Amino acid sequence: MAKEIAGLIKLQIKGGAANPSPPVGPALGAKGINIMEFCKQFNARTQDKAGKVLPVVITYYSDKSFDFIVKTPPVAIQLLEITKAKSGSAEPNRKKIAEITWEQVKTIAEDKMTDLNCFDVESAMRMVAGTARSMGIAVKGSFPSNN
Repeated sequence: MAKEIAGLIKLQIKGGAANPSPPVGPALGAKGINIMEFCKQFNARTQDKAGKVLPVVITYYSDKSFDFIVKTPPVAIQLLEITKAKSGSAEPNRKKIAEITWEQVKTIAEDKMTDLNCFDVESAMRMVAGTARSMGIAVKGSFPSNN
């Protein structure tokens, strides 16, 4: 018989660095989930992505057991890594902080494709370009079309 799902918890944790301190401890402790067991499993599964911010969706069951899915890093974090910027622009419509190419946008879109709600790479590229625009990062050139 299948376990009864009690709920979901969504967190963003640095890869390989989960520990019982906030935000992990209070979020899991309030639901009665074994915090140290989650930290051990998460750190083991994300050793290769150490230091990167990773979204994780934890499904916890009524018997206090849990499963979790680790997703790819957020687009905004990937854009900041590529541009080597500390943060986005305070006035993205006026002050541009960096420029990226459509090739870099395509790389991020292909990496993030599994977590986005679109069916083709062109749509994913438009989503990534929109995120870049809202952060004050200019995308050089025109959109590459396959016509």
